[in-house]
Amino acid sequence: MAWLIWRQHRTEVCVLGLLVGLFGIALLVLGTQAHDLFPGGPARCAGAAGADEACTASFRRLDEQYGFVENLLAAFYLVPVVIGAFLGAPLLARELEDGTWQLAWTQAVPRMRWLAVKLAALAGVTVALTGIFTAVLTWFRQPFDAWEGRFQYDAFDLEGLVPVAYALFAFGVATAAGAILRRSLPAFGVAFGAFLAARMLVALLARPAYATPLTTTEPISVGGAKDRSVAGFADWTIEHGYADATGRRLSATEYYDLEDAADRAGTNLNQFLHARGIQQFGVYHPADRFWTFQFIEAALFVAVAAVLIGVVVWRVRRRLI
Repeated sequence: MAWLIWRQHRTEVCVLGLLVGLFGIALLVLGTQAHDLFPGGPARCAGAAGADEACTASFRRLDEQYGFVENLLAAFYLVPVVIGAFLGAPLLARELEDGTWQLAWTQAVPRMRWLAVKLAALAGVTVALTGIFTAVLTWFRQPFDAWEGRFQYDAFDLEGLVPVAYALFAFGVATAAGAILRRSLPAFGVAFGAFLAARMLVALLARPAYATPLTTTEPISVGGAKDRSVAGFADWTIEHGYADATGRRLSATEYYDLEDAADRAGTNLNQFLHARGIQQFGVYHPADRFWTFQFIEAALFVAVAAVLIGVVVWRVRRRLI
């Protein structure tokens, strides 16, 4: 059974393994150079941009030399989806396309055992490849995380548990689509489109609501920067702006009116706002919620994947394919 699965899916496994390997080697080389910019390690400089001259210089060099790599990596949240869909789409679709399912299901191995072994083997490969991809990418991003935190979209979607969950979701969608459409390529496309739709809805609507965000306010410092964030550098800021002395949040028009009034009076804007009790407010999720949010989102995608795999098992058991 294992030999047959290898023969059927060795091309996909080898291609994906080669790509992940090349990707990992490239990131290890670039990452070593990026880490060398921080003599004491990136963690020492976490949150120290602008406060520690050595760290500020390291972050500046990091942005100049490797900022373009970080921008490119923002699109790599799709890699787990490609891995999962590439392995899941042909799992049943190839048997149905070639008509070999009629032979496979009449052999000594019962069809449910045949399905269970294939699902376990290819899902295991999906988890392994995605885990390696995530581990290398997380290590590479350590200097950037020390600068920006891990709640940014280009970090949250690439680190922790969610990449593996994304891959399993794509694997489940592709397998189910292959069982229904009986074609590998359309099944891959369905999985890709389903993930993009699901990820957009989750990131924009569900993720901010995993927990109640915190709200903090503080008076505007006369000598401070007027746009300074009231949340920490690693926190996920949902909203920020200005409020009057009673706590009522100002609209953009009201704030610009105050700016114009300060200009007409020839007064420093911060002093003008401070004298009128204007405060800065921030609505945010603290950085220590990162793993809580990771567990919630990973559980959500894995649960949907499990339901889809359940549908596939039901169809094969009932011989509805």
